[in-house]
Amino acid sequence: MSEPDLSFLDPAGRQGAPAEPALGPSALPAGVHGTAADSLVAELRAYQAELESQNKVLRYSQTVAESASERFETLFASVPLALMVVDEHDMVVQANSMAHRSFQPTERDRPLTALMPFVHPQDALRVREAFAQAKDQGRSEAKEVVFAIGADCRITGDLHIAHIEAPQSSGPPLPQFLCAVIDQGPLLAERQALQHSAVTLQLRNEQIRASEKRLEAVINSALDAIICVDQHQRITVFNPTAAALFQCSASDALGSTLDRFLPDAAQALAFAQLATQAMLGEMTALTASGKELAVEVSVSFERHVDGETTTVFARDLTGRKKAEAHRNELEAQLRESHKMQAVGTMAGGIAHDFNNILGAILGNVELAKADCAPGSPVLESLLEIDKAGRRARDLVRQILTFSRNEPPQRSAVSLAEVAHDTERLLRVTLPPAVELHMQLQAGLPPVLADATQVEQALLNLCTNAVHAIGAERGSIHVEAATVQPDQRLSERLGLAPVDYVALTVRDTGPGMDAATLERIFEPFFTTKPVGQGTGLGLAVVHGVMRTHEGAVDVQSTPGHGSRFTLYFPVATSAAPASHGTPGAHGTSAAAATLVPAAAATPPAPAAQENAPAKKHHVMYVDDDQALVFLVQRLLRRRGYEVSGFTDPHEATAALRAAPQAYDLLVTDYNMPGFCGVDLVREARLIRPDLPVALASGYVTAEIEQAALAEGARALIHKPNDVEELCATVQRLVSGDDHAAPR
Repeated sequence: MSEPDLSFLDPAGRQGAPAEPALGPSALPAGVHGTAADSLVAELRAYQAELESQNKVLRYSQTVAESASERFETLFASVPLALMVVDEHDMVVQANSMAHRSFQPTERDRPLTALMPFVHPQDALRVREAFAQAKDQGRSEAKEVVFAIGADCRITGDLHIAHIEAPQSSGPPLPQFLCAVIDQGPLLAERQALQHSAVTLQLRNEQIRASEKRLEAVINSALDAIICVDQHQRITVFNPTAAALFQCSASDALGSTLDRFLPDAAQALAFAQLATQAMLGEMTALTASGKELAVEVSVSFERHVDGETTTVFARDLTGRKKAEAHRNELEAQLRESHKMQAVGTMAGGIAHDFNNILGAILGNVELAKADCAPGSPVLESLLEIDKAGRRARDLVRQILTFSRNEPPQRSAVSLAEVAHDTERLLRVTLPPAVELHMQLQAGLPPVLADATQVEQALLNLCTNAVHAIGAERGSIHVEAATVQPDQRLSERLGLAPVDYVALTVRDTGPGMDAATLERIFEPFFTTKPVGQGTGLGLAVVHGVMRTHEGAVDVQSTPGHGSRFTLYFPVATSAAPASHGTPGAHGTSAAAATLVPAAAATPPAPAAQENAPAKKHHVMYVDDDQALVFLVQRLLRRRGYEVSGFTDPHEATAALRAAPQAYDLLVTDYNMPGFCGVDLVREARLIRPDLPVALASGYVTAEIEQAALAEGARALIHKPNDVEELCATVQRLVSGDDHAAPR
C-alpha cells in the first residue's frame, strides 16, 4: 500500500520523515528470517505512518469543525437580528439573545418556545405557507408579518425562512428551519412618515393651486386695474379691468413697459421702494389710443430670489370726478334754492307791509280826488300819485308771484296760443334792429299751467333779451318742442320723469359770465343802469316755474348770447282745457268768482244820491291803523257806520258783546299773532248768519280754501280799487251774494 501525501497538513515543511519503529528480532514472527522479514517490517511501518497521518487529518478536521461551530455560535448569538431555529413541530430549538429580547422583553411575557403563537391571526396562514415553501424550495420569506408580543406591544417584521437538516448520531437527519425576523418598524414608521409627507405635500400643492386660482379669480374680477411688472418694469400681469380701463387687450399689454399706460407711476416707483407698499395718489394715465384718464395709483413690492415684482393698483376716478361735479352742482342748486326761498319769504313779508301802505295811499288819493273840483291843478297831481301808486301795486304783485309757495289753480293751456299772444304784444314795442323769430313745433300738447303767468314769464324773458341786445342789431328766437329730459338733466333741475314742453328763448346778446349767472334769479338784482330795471323779471320767471312744477335752465357764455329754457309739464287728458286767463294778476278762478272785477261792477252812486235808508254797521279789522282810518272815512262817506279795530281780540270781544249790532265783518288775513281765518271762525260761532269777508294782499289757493271752509263769503284783494271795495261791501250787506260759493 502506497504512503499518502499529507504535506498539505504541514505547509511549512516542519514535519520530518516518519520515525521507523524499533523492531528487534523478537518482534519478528518466528521462523521469519532474512529478506521476507525485512519486507514485512517495512510494510508495517508504512501502515503505521498512514494511520498516524490520518489521525492528524482527523484531529485537524475536528479542530476546524469545532472552530466553525464556535464561529457559528458566536455569529448566531451576536448578529443584530432575531434568529431562531424551529423544528417541523414549531418548537424553538435555539434562539439568540436578540430573539429573546424581541419576543420576551419582560419576564411576564410569553416565553419563546414556539413561533406561531406570536404570529397575528391575520398573518398565520401566510406564515404557514412560507414554511411549506421553505421546506420544498429551501428558503422563503413573508413580508410585514405582525407578531403580537403582549397586550400592547407588537413587532412588524419580515420573516426569512431557510430549511436546514440537523444530523443525528444514528438515523436520518432531522429537518429544521432557520428563521430570521427583520424588524420593519423603523422602516414602516419612516415609510408612513414619507407617505404622510407625500399626502401633506399633495394637499399643500392642491392648496397652492386653489390659492392661485382664487388669486387669479380675485385679480380677474377686481374692480381696480391690477398690473404686475418685473424688475425691468415690464408688464407680466394685466387683468380684465386694466384691459377695459386702458382700452388694450392683455396679449398686447404683456411685455410692454409700465410707462406706456402710467408714465408718472413708472418714475415714482424709484422713490417708493423704501417700503413694501406705497400710495402714489392721483395720476394721469393714458389709454392705448393716447386718451388721458384720471386714476388713483397705489403700489406693492415683493422681493424674492429672482428679483422683485411690483404690483400696481389703478382705480378709475372718472366716475368719482363726475359724481363730485354732480354733487357740487346739486349743492350749488340746493344753496340757490335755500337762498331763493329765504329771499322769497323776505319779499313776501315786505310786500305784505307795502300793500298796506299802498292801500292807504291809493285810498286817500281817491278821497282827495273826490274833494277836488274838476280841472284843479291838485287833481292833476293826485292823478299822477294814483298812477304811480298803481305801478307800485303791480310791482308788489310781481314780488308776491315770486314769493308764493303754494301751487296755483292750473288748467290745460295751449302754449302755442300763449306764445302768439305774447308775440303780438312784443312786436308793438320791438326795436327795429331786433328781429323776433317764432319756431313752434306743430301739434304741441297742452300744458298744465296758468296762462297769464306763462305769458308774463315769456314776456319777461323776451324783454330781458331786448335789453341785453340794446342798440346793436340782433335777433330773438322763441322755440317750443315736446321733450323728455334725460336723467342727468332731471336730477340737476329737479324734474319729474314725465313729458314736458320746452319753451326756449335765446338771443344774440353779449351773454353773461359765471358770476352773473349765479345771481340772475335774485330779486332786485339787475345789470341795468339805475332807474332802468327793477331786477324782478327773472325772479318772477323763477317763481312761475317753481309753482308750475317745472324748471328754468340757463346757458350763457360771454360773447355768445343767452339761452333760457322753460320746462312745462304736459297736461294729462283729465285736465280741463282752457285758452283764457284766470283771475287778474294770477288769482285763481274760485277767488275771481268771490271777488268781482271793478269793471264788472257799475260804480256805486254818490252817497248823497243813494244813501241807504238804514245805516249798515260794518266792522273792519286790520293791524294797520292807516288802513283802518282810510276804510272808516271811505265807507262813512258812502253812508255806512264803521267800527275799526287794530286788535282782533278787541274785535272779537266787541262782536261777542253785541252780535246783532253788526251787518258785516271785514278782516285782514295776516295779523301779528293772529290769523284772519281764526277771526272768521270765531265770528261764525258767535253769529252764524253774519256775512264775513277776508282781505289779503295776495289770495292764494291755500287762503281761499281755508276761507271757504270757515264760511267766508268774499275775498278782497289789497290794495284794491275804492269802487271795488264799496261794491263788495254793498253786495254783502244787502244779501246779494247768491252766486258766491259757500
